Order: sequence, then C-alpha cells, then structure tokens
Amino acid sequence: MHAGKLVFAQLLEFAPWHTFGRLVAKYRGDFNVRRFSCLDQFLCMAFAQLTYRESLRDIEACLRAQPAKLYHLGIRGNVSRSALSDANESRDWRIYYEFAQALIRIARQLYAKESLGIELKETVYALDSTTIDLCLSMFSWALFRETKAAVKLHTLLDLRGSIPTFIHISDGKLHDVNVLDLLNPEPGAFYVMDRGYVDFERLYKFDLSSSFFVTRAKSNFNYRKIKANPVDRSTGLICDQVVELVGFYSRRHYPRQLRRIRYRDDEGRVLVFLTNHMRLPALTICELYRLRWQVELFFKWIKQNLRIKRFFGTSENAVKTQVWIAVSVYVLVAIVRKRLGLSLSLHTMLQILSVTPFEKQSLLALLKDAAILETNADLAKQLNLL
Repeated sequence: MHAGKLVFAQLLEFAPWHTFGRLVAKYRGDFNVRRFSCLDQFLCMAFAQLTYRESLRDIEACLRAQPAKLYHLGIRGNVSRSALSDANESRDWRIYYEFAQALIRIARQLYAKESLGIELKETVYALDSTTIDLCLSMFSWALFRETKAAVKLHTLLDLRGSIPTFIHISDGKLHDVNVLDLLNPEPGAFYVMDRGYVDFERLYKFDLSSSFFVTRAKSNFNYRKIKANPVDRSTGLICDQVVELVGFYSRRHYPRQLRRIRYRDDEGRVLVFLTNHMRLPALTICELYRLRWQVELFFKWIKQNLRIKRFFGTSENAVKTQVWIAVSVYVLVAIVRKRLGLSLSLHTMLQILSVTPFEKQSLLALLKDAAILETNADLAKQLNLL
C-alpha cells in the first residue's frame, strides 16, 4: 500500500471511490465542470478537516505551498478560494451525504461486535442534538431567535463504535421531538433518549415496529400502577413498576403498558426511567441510559477535532456540504483504525494525520509506532511498586 505514496493518499485508499463516482454521476455534480471536480472539492475539504484549516484562504495557501505534491494527493484541478467557494455553493450536498452513508455502512460492519460494557447483543442507539451558533446577518436561512442564527445536528449514534448512523441538519428552531418523525425504527434495537423526546404518540411508533426505547419521565408524568416487581434496594433501585397512562390523550396515543423504574445514583439523584421493554433487568435499563452520555461526548469530540463550528460558506448547501464531509472524515479514520487493528484513539490518529499529510511514509508503520509510544507513555505514568 505504501510504495512511496503520501500519507494523505494512503488514508483515502480506504474510501469506496467507485461509490463516489456513481453519486457524482447521479447528481450531475461535474456537469459543465472543466477544472475543479467534485473529487477535487472533497479532497480539499477533507484536507481542511484533517489539518485544522480555518478558512478558504488557509486551504489555498497550504495546498499551493506544495504544488508538486497535489497530483499525488489526487487533486487534479487548480486550487483557489473562488473555485472552492463556488463548488461549496453549487455542488449538490446530497453527493457528500450519500457518500458519508456508504462509509457509515462499512464502519458499522467493522464495529458490529464491539462491546458495550453490558450483556446485550442488540443494537443500541443514542439520540440527541447539538446546536451550533451562527451570525444571523450571514446565515439568514438558519433561524433561531430574533437576533441569532443557529443550526442543529440531530444525531442518532450507534453506541458500538460511536458511529453516527443518522444526522439531520436543521435550523435552530426545530424542536428535538420532531426528529422522531424522520426515523424508521429498527426491529429489536434500543433507542436511548432524554426526556425532551417524550411524546407518547411518536413513541408508540417504536412499539409498533417491535423496537424499544429508554427515556426519562417528565415531572408531570401521570400513570396508574399495574404491578410492582421486586428490587434489590442496595443496588440503588427504588422501584420497578408496570404502569399504564391515565391521561385522556396520552392513553389514546399510547394504549399499551410501560415500565417505570426509579433509581438513585451515586450522587444521590433520583432518576425515573420509562421503557417499553418488560424483560431486561432493571439495572440494565439504568445502565443503558447511562450509555446515552456517549452521544454528548461525540458532540464534544467533533466540535473540538473537526471544522464544524466555523463554516467556509454561508448558504445552506455549503453548510451541509461541510458537515457531511466532516462526518466522512471522522468515519473514514474510524474505518482505518479498525482495518489496521490499531489501539490508538481517534483523537491521537487525527493529531498524527494533521502534521503528516505530505509525508512519504507507511501509514501503518506511522500509526503503529505512535501506538507503541502511547502505550509506553501510559506505562511510565504508573507507579513502580517494586
């Protein structure tokens, strides 16, 4: 794979470029394009994500500083701010959305046997959203408040490998619960979400699809107890009940029984969980909700390590293009990590790749050497007891 290739080019060999070409043809992305193709656009934007570029001027300056190596990066067109800006504004963002979906399918297969830390074979998803603040005068389409604009990333995260399987980009005014209308529940899978998604009419769709949800009850939750299951209070469990809704509309929207679990955590907080799964141990339900925190860590990670807080264009198409290329880079690095059998964290891999894109060194050797150094550094931090 190495044979004198640049590190950036070796990384991109793991992407399904035949799929990318098919998508460009499907959406006519290169129609009437002479010099700067969709592939050139993707490679420049992926380079910006990996090397922490902050603007189109940064991208242009860095790539033009290495003119002899652009061909070996795969870039055939003339790199300029205007060409990249025009491409981000005009090339259909769905090309990069569907390409990211192709990468996600590959990554999910690779991480399908990843451990969750609990005894559960089914797929577990965490659903949440994060808001990215924008300037209203520049992003007038992304309405949020009277003096503020924002976009929301509504994300469904597969907790085996922290792979985002669904991302909906909306303006800041879209309420989280509306995203449930866009999901097609997977039979047998678990969906973990906070109480902002409690809408019994929408949650009933999960029941009808033979999938399961775990969420927290709102403070005004009205119910009638049907029966109580025995619990071990030494574990933090307070009660495990089978209940039914008593409100006129809520009962009509969700006519089946629910399971209500009260739990006191290590900090003394009392949490009330709702689920439609009746057989799992109550502590497993509590642990499933604790795993929801991974989606919060995912949002924090991508905001710190990818370029999605500052956009290179102001149109809706440019913003969606940049987000989906960022997701593609994240998933591609996750694929490389699994296929090369590396123990490195994604953060460490991105740090290494950010300073070595133009190096002619084996990608595998580069990352394995870093993994050895990281392991030795961790061992050196441990106390010597002998």
